[in-house]
Amino acid sequence: MVPPGGTAHVAGGPGPPDSGTMRVLRGPREARQRRAVRIPGAAPALLGCLPGLAAVAALALCASGVERAAETHARPAADRYHAPRPPIVPRSAWLGDAAREQPPPRYDDEVLAVFVHHTDTPNGYECAEVPAILRGVYSGQTGARDWDDIGYNFVVDRCGTIYEGRAGGVTRPVTGAHTQGFNHRTTGIAALGTFTAGVPVPDALTDALAALAAWKLGPAGTDPRAKVPLVSSNGLSRYAAGATATLPAVAGHDEGYPTSCPGAALTARLPDVRDLAARLQGRTPG
Repeated sequence: MVPPGGTAHVAGGPGPPDSGTMRVLRGPREARQRRAVRIPGAAPALLGCLPGLAAVAALALCASGVERAAETHARPAADRYHAPRPPIVPRSAWLGDAAREQPPPRYDDEVLAVFVHHTDTPNGYECAEVPAILRGVYSGQTGARDWDDIGYNFVVDRCGTIYEGRAGGVTRPVTGAHTQGFNHRTTGIAALGTFTAGVPVPDALTDALAALAAWKLGPAGTDPRAKVPLVSSNGLSRYAAGATATLPAVAGHDEGYPTSCPGAALTARLPDVRDLAARLQGRTPG
């Protein structure tokens, strides 16, 4: 199959996918004097004139070229826009022996979007106190709520420190329990504190949110400023189960579920988070 605007390369193997030329063999003497002849629309006609086996071989060469061209064309976005992994405190450093028994982690195929939350806990903490606060969040979610683990994939404190949340490995697309209907193919990042209207949002916190979002969205080639299609898995979200919603790649919790989370103050900073995450991926301003 020849892609629209592409070219079939016959008998000479795959050539440049957008060259618009076809190599024609003219016989033993002329084979040494091959030249590229531009013949608009000639590829289908020539293939139709070839005998059966020759046509099959030519089509195979063409298909091979198209596959290689597609692979070459598909890789750059994800490869080019990788962001470096920020420092992350492992869950063993804050959870220790307080971990409950739990089932094995679940995984998705990739991370297309990030949902930002706040933990709705007090803001006036010292950063050295964060491990104890996280144990309290974990205990509340696995105890009173009877969840199998903390719901957030990551937690960021006001000093800009990133903590591993849900078990399964920070480099993997772990299925979280953070946004009703949209836990699949997303990562949940919680800002430690309460960020309702008028509450100051530390730059260190938003910088860490951006660094984490840029890194997690990089493998899928997602621009943090873009919108992405996500399928709702639960009718308790803002969308019916099975419906496809087009949501920001860096979204607030309230984009997918009717809630005031992540708070008006943090929501107002999300455009800055998206722009910084895009720059960290090496994207041009836009």
